[in-house]
Amino acid sequence: MKPQIELLLLDVDGVLLHYQRTRRVLHLACALQVPTEQVHQALYESGLEADYDAGIIDTPGYLKQLGDDLDAQVDPALWVAARMAASRAQASVIQRLLALPATLRLGLLTNNGPLMAEVIEQLLPDLHGRLQGRVLCSGMLGGRKPAPAVFLQALQHLQATPQRTLFVDDLFTNVRGARQAGLHAETVRDGRGLGRVLKRYRLG
Repeated sequence: MKPQIELLLLDVDGVLLHYQRTRRVLHLACALQVPTEQVHQALYESGLEADYDAGIIDTPGYLKQLGDDLDAQVDPALWVAARMAASRAQASVIQRLLALPATLRLGLLTNNGPLMAEVIEQLLPDLHGRLQGRVLCSGMLGGRKPAPAVFLQALQHLQATPQRTLFVDDLFTNVRGARQAGLHAETVRDGRGLGRVLKRYRLG
């Protein structure tokens, strides 16, 4: 017998959004007139992006450090614009989610810093109405998927239980972490895959 699922918890990049890191780097490089290699170094090779995703550094500190490394000013609007330029919604996934009954709560859990919440609101306006504040960025939780503790902290925030939660992610390492935390979890990368999972759990 399949469990009664009350919360569908979704990853963002790779499930709800197609994301291309190179486009984000290029957008910032063009806007700030710096080499793409310098942007990549400042964001990723330095570990700054990972620290922001894990909540080790807050948004003002993150933007200041990024700006110092690029010898430029990086404000929230530019960060959001670059992230949006690199992302597009997976329409087939969104369609399936919007067709789900209103009694099923939806939530998001993404490995990103808090600024990502604004990107989600702008890129997924139709879905955002179903979320009702249930958008969680790992930087808000002080850790990153696949750590089981991050999933348990997210569920505490959402007032949900592992036994009644289904989590979907495009990366199996995160699915495994969710399962270790006691959640039901499956790998999903597109609308067809989501449809199969929803059917398996008798959700759609």
